[in-house]
Amino acid sequence: MHAYRSHNCGDLTAANAGETIRLSGWVHRVRDHGGVLFVDLRDHYGMTQVLADSDSPAFAEMEKLRAETVIRIDGRVKLRDESLINPKLPTGEIEVYATELEVLGAADELPLPVFGDQDYPEETRLTYRFLDLRRETLHNNIMLRSKVIQSIRKRMWERDFTEFQTPIITASSPEGARDFLVPSRLHPGKFYALPQAPQQFKQLIMVAGFDKYFQIAPCFRDEDPRADRSPTDFYQLDMEMSFVDQEDVFASIQPVVQGLFEEFGKGRKVDTEWPRIPYAEAMLKYGSDKPDLRNPIEMQIVSEHFRGSGFAIFAKLLEQDGTEVRAIPAPTGGSRKFADRMNAFAQQQGLPGMGYILWRKGENGEIEAAGPVAKNIGPERTEAIRQQLGLGIGDAAFFLGGKPEAFEGVAGRARNEIGRELGLTDENQFKFAWIVDFPMYEKDDEGKIDFSHNPFSMPQGGLDALNGDPLAVKGYQYDLACNGYELISGAIRNHKPEIMFKAFELAGYGADEVEKRFGGMVKAFRYGAPPHGGCAAGIDRIVMLLADEANIREVIMFPMNQRAEDLMMNAPSEPSNEQMRELRLRVLPKE
Repeated sequence: MHAYRSHNCGDLTAANAGETIRLSGWVHRVRDHGGVLFVDLRDHYGMTQVLADSDSPAFAEMEKLRAETVIRIDGRVKLRDESLINPKLPTGEIEVYATELEVLGAADELPLPVFGDQDYPEETRLTYRFLDLRRETLHNNIMLRSKVIQSIRKRMWERDFTEFQTPIITASSPEGARDFLVPSRLHPGKFYALPQAPQQFKQLIMVAGFDKYFQIAPCFRDEDPRADRSPTDFYQLDMEMSFVDQEDVFASIQPVVQGLFEEFGKGRKVDTEWPRIPYAEAMLKYGSDKPDLRNPIEMQIVSEHFRGSGFAIFAKLLEQDGTEVRAIPAPTGGSRKFADRMNAFAQQQGLPGMGYILWRKGENGEIEAAGPVAKNIGPERTEAIRQQLGLGIGDAAFFLGGKPEAFEGVAGRARNEIGRELGLTDENQFKFAWIVDFPMYEKDDEGKIDFSHNPFSMPQGGLDALNGDPLAVKGYQYDLACNGYELISGAIRNHKPEIMFKAFELAGYGADEVEKRFGGMVKAFRYGAPPHGGCAAGIDRIVMLLADEANIREVIMFPMNQRAEDLMMNAPSEPSNEQMRELRLRVLPKE
């Protein structure tokens, strides 16, 4: 017999009854039933119930066992009494009577329990991640992640994409986030960068004549953490194609992503119609460029109903250029109690509140409007708003005003909250939409023109489009939204040097700077570059949605905490003096 096991802990069934077997695994829990000891023995594959009574040679050793001790058990497989069968376990028809026990790895007292799924402080869970990973839910999440990546690879190869690997140590590149810099020992004073994405390399692969590329690519960005984003590194399905337009990219990636959600979505409905929504429309209707379309609410502009009205706050606001008032319809939300809850939500978001109108049945049986807004603008304007929004008795509408860029984010969050509170959001499905026609440029906080998306994108209209107002230029850029998350980002690339120089010039990069920072790509484009485009899908976020988790750290094996620290490996750590001397670096004291 093998030194450690003849079977794993998920193997044994009624067909093995009477056999002498050997199992190894972790002690999940020990139960004492008055002279009979039961051990739930767990390994990667499952759980087997082991028992010993006072006649068993293993009994004395079993009495000493602590949870999570690693043991080897020899014993006989017995059928359970019919009343004791556990239908939830593949091994639930049998138990193993232990005849010999050996401790392979002793366990100290646990800093967090593995048995059960009780909540525990995240800092403790990350410090002892090797224990946390033994817990059933997290273990299953990591296994799901592995299967998703396996399925991605299979689907991409089936669609004639070829997998290539690109460098991990490279040059700094503006990808919208901060680089992680790596000092060079051989070139003192110079630094490499960890790639924010394989952007330039995948474009060069197209220039080199390889037609369809993909990679499960590690990406590194020095970002502030969020629940749906890792602060240091993440993995993406990276892909690029030659001689394609936007619709070709969509047609290639949709079957891959749709197939993943159908395969691993646990029976939830997967939307097969993926609409194209222009960025401006998404911000207007949903207050977000990653809208949750499971929620049917669409915001509308209602400025004309407030212009010159008795509702002074909005009337005066609308006298300023660039301002508007938007309504968030709330079907079935026509109660004062709900309006108070939404105002409390708005105050949590830093607003004084939201205006609202409630529609009810009046004493005469006719529909009537209630609330401070209705009183101030009068019945005619109120009725016009109701008609525009398509609302009726028992419904409500909430209002926000100002410059759109100042209130859109809050409006989008309020829309999501209203959809959840009123039960309008269908939680049992995945709804996708391509967000297209992103603006190429935006103004930063100092009023300077900068790229708003991927700097290597082709502007719609080519070189001619770059001769007018930069803020009016749209790019061939696109994101895929699913249930309120951005899953994919991509673009048709700018493959012409003259357009590339002009595009970067508008963002403040002179020709010399472009040559210095992107010389390899500029040089390549001068030797025959095909039209090309692609995208990248966030694997961590896809698995997070499939696992029905709200925190991305629940689907990453060894994540950082919210402060970008690895509590288990104690990173980042201070370098030794010898390392610093080799790199010719000095650390400034903390201010």
